[in-house]
Amino acid sequence: MSDLVPGGNLPLPGGAVTVRVPGPFDVSALITDDGGRVRGDDDFVFYNQPAAPGARLHGDTLTVDPRGLRGGASRVTVVVSPADPATSLGRLPAPTLHVTGPGGRPLARFAPPRPRQETVLLLAEFYRRGDGWKLRALGQGYADGLAGLARDFGVDVVDEPAGSRAAHTPPSATRTTTSPPPAPARRAPHAPPPARPAPPIPPPVRPARPAPHVPSSAPPVQTAHHAPSPDPDGFLALVNSARAGAGSPPVSLDTRLAGAARAHASAMASAGRLGAEGPDGVSVHQRVTAAGYAYLTVGEHLVSGPRTPAEFVAYCLRTEQPRRTLHDPAFTHAGLGYVTDARSGDTYWTALWATPCTPAGLARTQAEVVELTNRERLRAGLSALAVDPPLVTAAQAYSTDMAARAFYSHTSPEGTQPWDRAAAAGSTRRSIGENIACGQRSPAEVVDGWMNSPGHRANILKPHFTHIGVGFAGGGPAGAYWTQLFGG
Repeated sequence: MSDLVPGGNLPLPGGAVTVRVPGPFDVSALITDDGGRVRGDDDFVFYNQPAAPGARLHGDTLTVDPRGLRGGASRVTVVVSPADPATSLGRLPAPTLHVTGPGGRPLARFAPPRPRQETVLLLAEFYRRGDGWKLRALGQGYADGLAGLARDFGVDVVDEPAGSRAAHTPPSATRTTTSPPPAPARRAPHAPPPARPAPPIPPPVRPARPAPHVPSSAPPVQTAHHAPSPDPDGFLALVNSARAGAGSPPVSLDTRLAGAARAHASAMASAGRLGAEGPDGVSVHQRVTAAGYAYLTVGEHLVSGPRTPAEFVAYCLRTEQPRRTLHDPAFTHAGLGYVTDARSGDTYWTALWATPCTPAGLARTQAEVVELTNRERLRAGLSALAVDPPLVTAAQAYSTDMAARAFYSHTSPEGTQPWDRAAAAGSTRRSIGENIACGQRSPAEVVDGWMNSPGHRANILKPHFTHIGVGFAGGGPAGAYWTQLFGG
């Protein structure tokens, strides 16, 4: 039997192999392909879903038969977390992985360094190597819990009230992007972070607990007139001529958008690369809201290569996706910034297009999400949900909070859960469910994403739900944060 160290690997014999982690732990497994992403719900093995093709969990023991894994699977990552979500790994005995081959023959043991603040530990991974399989010891921890796994695997797990052990893994949803345009223009290889709904929170009975503080439910809105931005380069005339040809109304230049665009172009030039996030870790959307522009919709062009605004607009018009953004009739304001990198001589461009967030516009957006949600319920033979003001208050406050503090989880940084936030807003509903999503740019896109994820769809079509509240806020790394809060 081998004692493995972090990074050590072991060739596996043919047939099924078991791994066991005794103690007060939950064992889970993530089945991924070469890209390191789960394909959907069936790729997550845990206590509520203990079996998948080629993998089965029984108590503290996981059995993996590489021959039985789904097509395309090339890795199985073994995850351990505390059985009690309120306990950190550092307060428990160090987890030890025991590996057994066919016939119960001991193969290896792995005892990683004792965790400290980590709440989740990747213990080991099965991985394909040529025609065979190996096991590698990992010992990689996440201090931010199971939510940290989402960044690596495209899956999130929601901790629920004590006694309720339920989790969901929605299929990853990504926005289609186009290939970079031909030289001389280059654009950012991807737009904002992929749109993804978080796993839903199904409706537990709301426990009695003290009501926590709920952030203000009112998002920033445009309340003051801002002088239009000057247009020394003739950018506005070029843009509005193109929009008129497509039948779209004109836009006006906005000083706040222009300032955010210049700041982002400067950040890209200093790094010598295109990107929706600058080397300072600030996204283009965060620059927009930091400049004082609260938006309902936003679009961006991140490009290098053109030498003049005329060349920049010409590039946008000859490339399909940028052309759609420039022509989009929803936008009312624009801003342009460009900075030349003195080292390379490349000019980095940022163009921003936006519609401001007004109280009336926000109300329309919320109402459209409710309408699309009820359309799905009526199609399924269910009664429509009524808008509930306390649920609206809680949902809007949470979307605003996620955008402002740049986090994305059903659990707030203070540890509050959906039923906490609903109660604090004055809701008396006995059961509460929540769907959240980030990155989607319209009510239709976000509802479609929820309906294409089994767990979120189940919340939308829950027969005993009677009321709903919707929240939306622009900003943060993802650009848009959505919340549906259901009550029954």
